[in-house]
Amino acid sequence: MNTDVRNTRGAVDTAPTLASKKKSLFASAVGNVLEWYEWSAYAVFAPFIAAVMFNNSDPISALLSTLAVFAVGFLMRPLGGIVFGRIADRRGRKFVLVTTMLMMATGSLVIGIMPTYESIGAWASLILLAARIMQGFAHGGESATAYSYVGEIAPPHRRGMWGSVAFIAIFGGSVLAYSIGGAVTSSLSETAVAEWGWRIPFLIGACLALVALYLRRSMDESDVFDAHQEQDEQPRIPRKTVVRAILLMIGMTSGITAAHYTWTSYVATYAITQQGMDPDVAYWMSVIAQSIALVSLPFWGMLSDRIGRRPMLFAFAALMLVLQLPLTMMISSAGWTLLVATTVALLVVSVPASVLSATLSESFPTRLRTQAIGFAYSFSVAVFGGTAPYLNQLLIGRGIGWAFSVYIMVLCVLTGIACVFMKETKGIRLEHA
Repeated sequence: MNTDVRNTRGAVDTAPTLASKKKSLFASAVGNVLEWYEWSAYAVFAPFIAAVMFNNSDPISALLSTLAVFAVGFLMRPLGGIVFGRIADRRGRKFVLVTTMLMMATGSLVIGIMPTYESIGAWASLILLAARIMQGFAHGGESATAYSYVGEIAPPHRRGMWGSVAFIAIFGGSVLAYSIGGAVTSSLSETAVAEWGWRIPFLIGACLALVALYLRRSMDESDVFDAHQEQDEQPRIPRKTVVRAILLMIGMTSGITAAHYTWTSYVATYAITQQGMDPDVAYWMSVIAQSIALVSLPFWGMLSDRIGRRPMLFAFAALMLVLQLPLTMMISSAGWTLLVATTVALLVVSVPASVLSATLSESFPTRLRTQAIGFAYSFSVAVFGGTAPYLNQLLIGRGIGWAFSVYIMVLCVLTGIACVFMKETKGIRLEHA
């Protein structure tokens, strides 16, 4: 049943119904899928971008340069998370979700039409860097706001299941990027892909963003945010409490984000460049594995609504600690090895991914929720996720590729340690936070 509440201007608004919240959830998810598609498309086509945007006299250097630009985009995410998080905590979640969608689309369009290194020299590299910086800045705000928004509009007893949609969008965007990558490499010759075919995914992303913008215009604002804005007095929040929560969230997400980006954004590049796998085969194996993981997410989310968030996080830390090294060693030039290894790894990653939105939104008070998530999550992703492809390639180039698996395992231990100090937050009411 709808209830009337007064906003800060004294007007009467109608609280969103469950049906309208579901529409808002759909609009948020569609936008998230497209933003993650645009973000993932860069990783999918990294080998081709390296050939045309950098000095291709040294292929390894070119690939490392491209992955470094990938990391720079991630390093902008904490700043974007803080800036847009502050805006979202003041002006509302919907405003930021529309703004960041527009910025990501612009960055994608720039990459799709920009000239190459051969045409304008180092300026091409600088334009690419600027586009990725803009996307990273927007992406930090988008991720933080989406986690807050979905957590706030979800029914408390279904927050795990609803929150899993945020990561369904992440996998969905990656699957879409790899699907289009596979379609492009299958339909065009290798020469055509290298010359102009790699631009297609970015141009498609810019066009599809218009659909997401249209859907997001009709989203409801978070009623938790609206209710908080109507409070006459804002309770003081001890800085120590916020800092502790941020540090715990950084530790908790470190292993998750490193494993996630390794097994979605880099593993296909590893199979192609290090194991000699056919690019077409590698892309489609990744698509199938990510699709399987995507389907599992809502079921893990529902399980967390029953047993809590912490058991899910502990399960991930233990499983990835045991499986990371053998799964990596399993990959060869045969497509099935990539399929099996990636499917198993991503099913493990899906366990904590399904509860990430719920856990993050339940860990911070409403007044600071989005900016706190923006810093904690984006910092962890930037430091442990965005650098993963570059670090992996660097260690492989020095003949110690096994060290990266050890690095992932250490971060999973850190995730487990953070969970020891976390409180179980399943089912709390965010409007009281």
